Amino acid sequence: MARPTTPLLSRAGIRISALEIIDRDGLDGLSMRKLAAALGVSAPALYFHYPTKEHLLDEVASEIMEKVDVSAFAHGWREGLLAWARSYRAALAEHPNIVPFLARGPGQRDASLRRADAIHGGLVAAGWPPREATMIGASTKYLVLGAAMGSFSRGFVDDVQVYLDRYPSLGDAHRLREHADTVDRDSFEFALTMFVDGLAARLAGPATAPVQDRR
Repeated sequence: MARPTTPLLSRAGIRISALEIIDRDGLDGLSMRKLAAALGVSAPALYFHYPTKEHLLDEVASEIMEKVDVSAFAHGWREGLLAWARSYRAALAEHPNIVPFLARGPGQRDASLRRADAIHGGLVAAGWPPREATMIGASTKYLVLGAAMGSFSRGFVDDVQVYLDRYPSLGDAHRLREHADTVDRDSFEFALTMFVDGLAARLAGPATAPVQDRR
C-alpha cells in the first residue's frame, strides 16, 4: 500500500499562503495552526522553516517592502519623496491587513532598512539637516500608513437622510462611497503634494530656526 505523500513545503509557498490568510482574515486571523491546515501539513513542519510567527511575518513584510521604489532619490529629494510615497501606498493598498504590522517599524528587516537608508541619505545629501530628514521620513510614513489603513470615503453611508436633516454641511456626504477610490486617491495626492511643496519652500527660503527638540 502506497504511503500518503506529504506536500512539499517551501519558504516562498509558506509566505504566499500566510499572506492569503492575512488578506482574507486579517492579521489576527493568521496562526501557525491555521496556516499548516491550509498547506495540508502539521504545524511542526512549518517551524522547521519559520521558528516563530513573528519571523514569518517579518519575511512577508520584507517581500511587500521590496516593491517600494526609492530609486528616484538619485534625481533629487523631491522626486524621490514623491515616488517613494506613491509606490509605498500602492504596495500597502494591495495588502491593507498587514499595515498594522508594518507600522511597528523596520526592526531588523533588511528591505525596510535599505529603503530607510536611501531616503535619509537622499534627504541629507540634498541639504536637509539629519534631524529634519528623520522627521520628513517619519511624517511621510505617517501619511502613507494613514492612507493605506482605511478609506475615508467608505466611512460614510449612501443614505442622504442620515446627513440632510442634522448635518447640513454634509449634504453631499452620501455620494462619497460611490466615488471612494477617486476621492481617496486625490486626497492622498493633495496631502502629499502640499506637504512636499511646503518642504520645498522651507528648504529654498531664508534660513529658519530648526524645529525645536521637545524631548
